[in-house]
Amino acid sequence: MASGKIPHVALLIETSREYARGLLRGVARYHQEHGPWSIYFEPHGLNDPAPTWLKNWQGDGILGRIQDRHMADAIIESGIPAVDLRGVHPDLEFPFIGVDNRPVSELAFDHLQDCGLRHFAFCGTPRGENPNQDRRCDYFVDHVEQAGFQCQVFLDEQKPGSSMSWERQQERIAKWLVKLPKPVGIMTCHDDRGHQVLDACRRAELRIPDEVAVLGVDNDVYLCKLATPQLSSIDVNPSRIGYEAAALLARIMDGESPPTEPVLLGPPRGVAARQSTDMLSVEDEEVAIAIRYIREHAIEGIKVSEVVRRAKKSPSTLERRIKRLLGRTIKAEITRVKLVRAKRLLSETELPIAKIAIRSGFSEPKYFCDVFRKNEDMTATAYRNKFRDLE
Repeated sequence: MASGKIPHVALLIETSREYARGLLRGVARYHQEHGPWSIYFEPHGLNDPAPTWLKNWQGDGILGRIQDRHMADAIIESGIPAVDLRGVHPDLEFPFIGVDNRPVSELAFDHLQDCGLRHFAFCGTPRGENPNQDRRCDYFVDHVEQAGFQCQVFLDEQKPGSSMSWERQQERIAKWLVKLPKPVGIMTCHDDRGHQVLDACRRAELRIPDEVAVLGVDNDVYLCKLATPQLSSIDVNPSRIGYEAAALLARIMDGESPPTEPVLLGPPRGVAARQSTDMLSVEDEEVAIAIRYIREHAIEGIKVSEVVRRAKKSPSTLERRIKRLLGRTIKAEITRVKLVRAKRLLSETELPIAKIAIRSGFSEPKYFCDVFRKNEDMTATAYRNKFRDLE
């Protein structure tokens, strides 16, 4: 691009969902740091057609969530370099940047397993509708089976060209839910589906989360809090994806060849835990008491001895049973809970490392930094720089 020329960039990104709004926040951050760009943007929905002005627009780059072939054709005909942030048409000539779904699905399984669950299921959309959601399903099933469990899958397959009312969909999901072994942990392909599953549970008179624990993806806060009970969800950090997409487009506009393979970013920031997974399915009452105590008080700096005193079992018996259930020792579970807290503070706040250490239950900052590096293979500062929200 000519020196001194301000790039003209069109944002064909919807504003109807938190994931897309997160992308826009990331693009805005890049624009503030590396601009200026002349931004062409109109609020719209995911399924809206390409704007009429695109046909004759003399711009330099496009960042778009390409939902259908009509949108793709309009961008191709414009001849303007573009980056796709949707990925539903893998055969398009545009580079795609999005979520790495393997760590997303792994985190979902870990979260549900940490609830003490031994039955798992995935609820998604018809296969082929969105390749990213297909991979999300396949990775989750793989993680479940590699751990020695079985995973039931509901994708609501329909005949080509057919449509189904909300009521009919809910009936089908409810019938599937009733047949699942209980208690069961369900990962859904996104928060919209999670909202549907919670509604279907109520129709089937299934208790949430005692019989069915539900975990969505995208952490659309408004949608998650509209659900009853509120929906737990995985935060995939779309702001970072939007930022990196803008950086990629800038390089392409400067003459760099676009990547030929998808650019997948991860891991996710973490689980925003709410009532839909607020449970612990453990038949051994003393073990359940010990684990609940850890999760409620770990950030207070509790010791293993304090956990043991809460249970009537001998220390060795309690240790053995907790390790068999969770795959880690009492001390390791205390550390895990404290690190989860620390990672949220690192990614969501600008608190100094020393304060984060104390607020996460560590006795001193140096010990926290050593533990963090050992468990995460990076320093706390590096984690903050890599995973903080780009707002």
